[in-house]
Amino acid sequence: MTVSQVSEPSDYQRAVSAIMARGVEWEIDPTLDRIRDLVDVLGDPQRTYPVIHIAGTNGKSSTARLIEALLRERGLRTGLYTSPELTTLRERIAIDGAPLTEDQFAAAYEDVLPFAQIVDGKHEVRLSFFEMLTAMAFAAFADAPVDVAVVETGMGGTWDATNVADGTVAVITPIGLDHTRYLGDTVEEIAGEKAGIIKPGSVVVLAQQPVEAAEVLLHRIVEVGATAAREGIEYGVLDRDVAFGGQQLSLQGLHGGYDDIFLPLFGEHQASNAATALAAVEAFASGTPTGGEPNLEAATRVAPGDPYLGGNEGQLDPALVRSGFAKSASPGRLEVARTGPTVLLDASHNPAGMAATVATITESFGFTRLAAVLAIAADKDVAGVLDQLEPVVAELVVTRNSSARSLPPEELAEIAEGVFGPERVHVADRLDDAIDRAMGFAEETGEYRGAGVLITGSSVTAGDARILLRVEEGRA
Repeated sequence: MTVSQVSEPSDYQRAVSAIMARGVEWEIDPTLDRIRDLVDVLGDPQRTYPVIHIAGTNGKSSTARLIEALLRERGLRTGLYTSPELTTLRERIAIDGAPLTEDQFAAAYEDVLPFAQIVDGKHEVRLSFFEMLTAMAFAAFADAPVDVAVVETGMGGTWDATNVADGTVAVITPIGLDHTRYLGDTVEEIAGEKAGIIKPGSVVVLAQQPVEAAEVLLHRIVEVGATAAREGIEYGVLDRDVAFGGQQLSLQGLHGGYDDIFLPLFGEHQASNAATALAAVEAFASGTPTGGEPNLEAATRVAPGDPYLGGNEGQLDPALVRSGFAKSASPGRLEVARTGPTVLLDASHNPAGMAATVATITESFGFTRLAAVLAIAADKDVAGVLDQLEPVVAELVVTRNSSARSLPPEELAEIAEGVFGPERVHVADRLDDAIDRAMGFAEETGEYRGAGVLITGSSVTAGDARILLRVEEGRA
């Protein structure tokens, strides 16, 4: 091939390369100075629309997608910012449920770049990968323009780049031990970091929390004069039944009950995510008149710091809730990628998340034989994840994914053998080979309907498998 035959990188590819060159996403520099300077010179785009802000350890992306689906079903133009991506960087920024196209992503980068260069020149450390993406999302949402943005934190809360936005509604999904190197070694420390997104006058929707996390979060709510809506008290799941392709739910919202809801997602944890999403949208809708500014006093009708008190007059249209949830999706979260045998893709990467995955597989799929593929980052609680998998997995194939953080297969196998025993652990250097071996193990029974393959360990693992299995890129 001659030099002239080598195609030039596209504008999108150049933008992605430039953003990636700004460093890794998981290194936190505890300052908002750079991102504040950047959004300031951009004209504070994050203040041109109301924001629903989401933090937590598990369930953030699923809850964000469920919130966005309900808002869009109500006729609002939405922005959605999530992380990490499964396959392409542009997935992280979506408008009206669709990821930015390559041209739109490149244009968003070019719009922000001159201002980023100005800010880079003012600081010893230049803007990071995540700060650039966050500014691009805020600017793209303002340009659209959107009626509301649903914004997921990257890792923490207080020092997360997204925290230059003030959420009229803050959502805290379940908190557990993860990213302890950056966020703290205890649930209390991590909760304190996540609590940073709670702003004065906001409504705070709290999913079920460990007691020690709940105490920290409620203290922050009282301290800043926010209003709490707590799962199991002000809202929650009333009833749930396994259904073909998902589950059937009855939910208690902040302003009334909602029955006959089909959710095309599996597991008790997704039912909880749906209830939390419903409460967030109710709180937002009650406090934000169509075409007007948020009015949280009208939404809560109580003094700041008190629990959220609703009223049936604020109930959403149940038909819209049903249709919104029925259209929802959460790619890479127990996603059925193939049948015969059934292949599930799941992004669980910590013990709490894997416990929910295992419980859901047991409840919703009933496999007679399950093989698993695991590729996981070296800084995770690998032994804790393996402990959750062991009771339901017959054969485990350990491998690596495309991330530089992926634990080498030989090291992963050594840890896995201590949990599974050496006879049930198999090593593959490449993910495609690992998937082939796991499918072979699943098929040994000769019963396609009773066999399953779980590919798990991280969003990168699920995303890589999506590409290998040629799962069609869907709407966000």
